[in-house]
Amino acid sequence: MKTFIQVSEIWVPSKDRTILEFKGGLYGPHKQFRMASERLCFGYDEGLPGKAWAARHPVILNDLQNSYFRRAASAQEAGLTCGVALPIFAGDYLLAVLVMFCGDDEERIGAIELWHNDPGASYDMGLVDGYYGIAENFEFISRRTLFRPGFGLPGMVWKSGMPVVLGDLWHAESFLRKDDARKAGLSKGLGLPVNYQPGQNYVMTFLSAMGTPIARRFEVWIPTEDREALVFKAGHCDRKPDFAEDYIGARLLPGDSPISRAWATGIPEINESVGEDSSAIGASAHKAGLESLLALPVLEDGRLKAVVAFYF
Repeated sequence: MKTFIQVSEIWVPSKDRTILEFKGGLYGPHKQFRMASERLCFGYDEGLPGKAWAARHPVILNDLQNSYFRRAASAQEAGLTCGVALPIFAGDYLLAVLVMFCGDDEERIGAIELWHNDPGASYDMGLVDGYYGIAENFEFISRRTLFRPGFGLPGMVWKSGMPVVLGDLWHAESFLRKDDARKAGLSKGLGLPVNYQPGQNYVMTFLSAMGTPIARRFEVWIPTEDREALVFKAGHCDRKPDFAEDYIGARLLPGDSPISRAWATGIPEINESVGEDSSAIGASAHKAGLESLLALPVLEDGRLKAVVAFYF
């Protein structure tokens, strides 16, 4: 089974904070693209990572060939056609930029969307941009849809300020585009708050199809009330639907797993052999046959609200 996201990479500020340097990534079979990436660096407002740094909000680039993207030839060779960059800030300080790449072929169905509300201009949240693969009709509807707080997946994330997982879009009354999602074959969703631009509201949504899921498993972990550990909050797994039972009573302490290391540092964490990890997440991933993990911290005003894990 192919995943909609084919490549993920992490860029972090240099010691003098003047450029972004390569920290690591998940590339699957795209080894040549990794080689082209790991020797690069990006300045402020330069390339896809630098654009997200300057914008202070996610950036979706639908054309890697005729734009400011610096690795066009390597991306074309790898079959990558879209890039998404998510910056992570602690106050005014950039911690990292996560970049994800998708391909475009007749088999890949899915959607990655960026939604925005400017409180000074509107009560609604509308689409800034999105990548939909071959789901053209769903894209048409989405670009003409607006949300209020609490309504639809973007509105639910907006109102709660927390990540939201919807495991069955086709029967979720809270998902306002469910009929259109069914027609497009989109079956589950993940929404993330990405509010790093003061006074503005941004939400990223990831919509998966059964044949080409965004990732094979999503998990949301949140700090305990005393902030001494992380506990499992929500998730969805195609391979092992009852996986939440693996986490009953589980507590992830700072630094003892890829997920809790992302909590401790505020920087996304990658593990290419997560099934071998000694923590509860390693044991659960091994049962489900999951190989790699990307842990994404969600911050607000410099404090961690959640860690979202993507398994591939």
